[in-house]
Amino acid sequence: MLSPEEFGKLFDTFDREAFRLETLDYYDAAGTRKGLPAFLAGEEEPEEFKNSPWVTTVSKAVQAGKRMYRVHVVTTPLTDYLRFEFAWGYRRNAKAGEEFYILNLAERDVPGLPDHDFWLFDERTVVRMEYDEHGAYLGARVLPEACSGEYIAYRDLALGQAEPLSTFWERHG
Repeated sequence: MLSPEEFGKLFDTFDREAFRLETLDYYDAAGTRKGLPAFLAGEEEPEEFKNSPWVTTVSKAVQAGKRMYRVHVVTTPLTDYLRFEFAWGYRRNAKAGEEFYILNLAERDVPGLPDHDFWLFDERTVVRMEYDEHGAYLGARVLPEACSGEYIAYRDLALGQAEPLSTFWERHG
């Protein structure tokens, strides 16, 4: 498993692009436990959500000419968590320059996608994300570089079937 420092360094050292595939309907994190109830109660997004360290990471990368993008595989109707993630998290990160695409399996069948999350850096470094059955992050591990072709194909398959978040949100938000 990568240490948090080793994993974080990948976001500072990639050259061109960082892609993520997300497959879960819920990610259990401290921000989720605090933010989701506030979102569901109709409260305003707290300032600490708007200025998260991730926003800084994305902004720096995009300003340096790098691309950060992801596809989230979902099934509608959206869970409360996904509505929260898209409305507060994704929209905030999109303002910093991250690109978001949604692949709705309720609208199309896409065989061949993996059942796990991953990051793909510069089409070379694959980091498989590990979560427990409740969406709690367990860690991440770098896969052998020989796996990169398989993960490029997963990325291309997901992107080829996904739609931009803004288009998806108009219909399902």
